[in-house]
Amino acid sequence: MTVAHRTSGNRVRHAADVDLADPDFWRLPRPDRLRAFARLRELDEPVLFTPGPGAARTSGKPFYALVRHADVRTASRTPQVFASAPGVTTPEPARWARALFGDSMVNMDGVEHAALRRIVSRRFTPRLLAAAEENIDRLAGRLVDEMVQARSGDFMPSAASRLPLEVICDLMGIPGAYRARIAAQIDHASEHVGVARRGRARIRIPGRGLASLARMRLLMARLAHERRRRPQDDLVSALVCADVDGEALSARRLGAFFSLLLVAGVETTRNALAHGLSLLHRHPEQQALLRSDFDRHIGGAVDEIVRHSTPIIQFRRTVVAEFRLGGRTFRPGERVALVYASANRDEAVFTRPDIFDITRSPNPHLGYGGGGPHHCLGAHLARLEMTALFREILTRGRVVPRPGDPRLIDANFDNRVGSLPLTFGPAFT
Repeated sequence: MTVAHRTSGNRVRHAADVDLADPDFWRLPRPDRLRAFARLRELDEPVLFTPGPGAARTSGKPFYALVRHADVRTASRTPQVFASAPGVTTPEPARWARALFGDSMVNMDGVEHAALRRIVSRRFTPRLLAAAEENIDRLAGRLVDEMVQARSGDFMPSAASRLPLEVICDLMGIPGAYRARIAAQIDHASEHVGVARRGRARIRIPGRGLASLARMRLLMARLAHERRRRPQDDLVSALVCADVDGEALSARRLGAFFSLLLVAGVETTRNALAHGLSLLHRHPEQQALLRSDFDRHIGGAVDEIVRHSTPIIQFRRTVVAEFRLGGRTFRPGERVALVYASANRDEAVFTRPDIFDITRSPNPHLGYGGGGPHHCLGAHLARLEMTALFREILTRGRVVPRPGDPRLIDANFDNRVGSLPLTFGPAFT
């Protein structure tokens, strides 16, 4: 196991047993990982982690871990140095997969990324967002009604996954007949991202994920063809009729873009919703405060849920120009990990960072990224979805769900919830 270290003059201090390149680290209980991040933040400069030769190693190339809030924020806002290409996940997308499926916007830089992002940003007009908010409120009410009526045993399929999927599909204009199949493909495509695999599963599972992406893109290609012939007032129509630098978007680029919107728009929000419900149940004093004046406290509660749970643990960047940051000089070709899960617990920024406090102010968390060109495009929608669903659960006078302990899935990419069991009683207490 790699040993993290720092040099201060002639002294070397060790942060033993901290190895972010070892999948076993990501199987540790979350409190142990947070304590390890705290030790790394005390060091003079970022530590280089090198994956070993063992079969269980899946972390790809050596990387430096940026664990302090200031360093992650700076790297996020300096894309001319810390590039997203060729990939932000671990391992990086294979060249053949990129050639077959195209580059996702999250893995792009510069003018190409800006052009695609601009197309989507233009669709998020005040009128569309107002309509989306009304739709989200209706959806949240219906889903909670159904969840209560059915006495659903798991929050994930009954509400946490369904709400963001329905919202994204409505915005994109995806017909209802497509949605069940798309939901299944999203689950298959994303369930093993950032998860260590052993033995035959290392070969079998990636193939399953790519097959799911291929099936999802076939569905979207069919819809794109329909929208080219008969455009509607939706995001798919806007994209298939758009152009970048005078060229129409290719089917491959459209497929990559649709996949990103669907997978990213669903996965991050579903995990935030599940962690949020669990946090409010485990902290009854915070729950009581939120219920006492929901409109006053919900904004702070959403931000604190995102900070405390950090749905995306880390993204990778590739250094393309020499740059000094965090006590060392980075050089072209080096890789860095932006560890949001550590930055959001940085004692230099957050007082008592391990405490869940919905009144925390200011709360400059990096849960939507650290700013810059890759700041989460769906942050506003995620806030609306969390607000609507928690309002329905916390403020209605009927039977409401009480969450048990979430089943977390070991992963180095996202703070993923596999299931969140529910019981039902007369009050959410």
